[in-house]
Amino acid sequence: MSHARKEYKDFMSLTPDAYEAVLALSQVAGKAGIDKQLLELIKLRASQINGCAFCVQYHILEGEKLGVPTDKLNLVVVWREAPQFSQQERAALAWTEALTLLSDGVSDEVYAEASSEFSEKELAYLTSAVASINVWNRFGAAFRWTPPTRKQSVGAAAS
Repeated sequence: MSHARKEYKDFMSLTPDAYEAVLALSQVAGKAGIDKQLLELIKLRASQINGCAFCVQYHILEGEKLGVPTDKLNLVVVWREAPQFSQQERAALAWTEALTLLSDGVSDEVYAEASSEFSEKELAYLTSAVASINVWNRFGAAFRWTPPTRKQSVGAAAS
C-alpha cells in the first residue's frame, strides 16, 4: 500500500494549468544552455534538503540517463567534503542551498562565488532552476508522491 496522499499523475490531471506552469519554469534553464548534468545535481541537492523522495529518486534517475557519474550522484549530499565536484558545481550547489534554505539568506560570499562562475544571465537561469525544483518539492513532499522506480517512466515529469 502506498503512503501517498496523491500521486504525481493526479497533480497532472487535477491541476493541468499549475502543472504546465511549473513544468515550463523548470525547463527554461536547460533551454537557455545551462549544463543539464549540473541542473540535475542542483535539483537533487534541493530535493534532498526538502525531503522530497519522489524528486530525489527522479533526479538520480535523470542524472544517470545524462551520464552524471555515480559518485557525484551519491556524494551530492556531502558535496563540500567530496573532491569530485568542480568549482562551478560547488558554486551552483552553494547557491542552491542558499536559495533553498532562504531563511538563512544569501551571503555575499555565496553570491560572489556564484557570480565568479556564472554570468549574470546564467545565474538568473540557475536561480529559475532552483526556484522550480523547490516548487516541485513542495508538491511532492505535501502529497508524498511515490518515487519512480528504475523500470518505470514518469513521462515529462518533474524537473
